[in-house]
Amino acid sequence: MNSSLEILQKWYASVCDGDWEHSYGIRIETTDNPGWILVVDLVRTSLHGRTCDREYQSVDGFWMSAKSDGIEFVAACDPCSLERVIDYFIEFSAPESA
Repeated sequence: MNSSLEILQKWYASVCDGDWEHSYGIRIETTDNPGWILVVDLVRTSLHGRTCDREYQSVDGFWMSAKSDGIEFVAACDPCSLERVIDYFIEFSAPESA
C-alpha cells in the first residue's frame, strides 16, 4: 500500500503536463498557531470546480480545517496532523467523492 505522501506525489505527477506546473502547484507550509497548511491548486485538473468545507476538533488537541472553492484546496491542522490533512486531500480527490 502506498503512503499518503506517495499518493500525493503521484497525483502531482499526473497533473504536470509541461505547462500546469509553471503556474500552479502544491504548497506545504508551517503556521504560527502552530500547525501546517496544505494548499493545492485545482485549476486545469480533474478537481477544478470540486468544493468542500470541513472542520474537526477533538478534546485531545487534534484539529483540522479543509475548504475548497473549486479553484484551490486549502487545509490547515495542528502540528502533528499533516498526514491526516494529506489523507483528507486524497479522499477529496478520489473519483467517488465527486
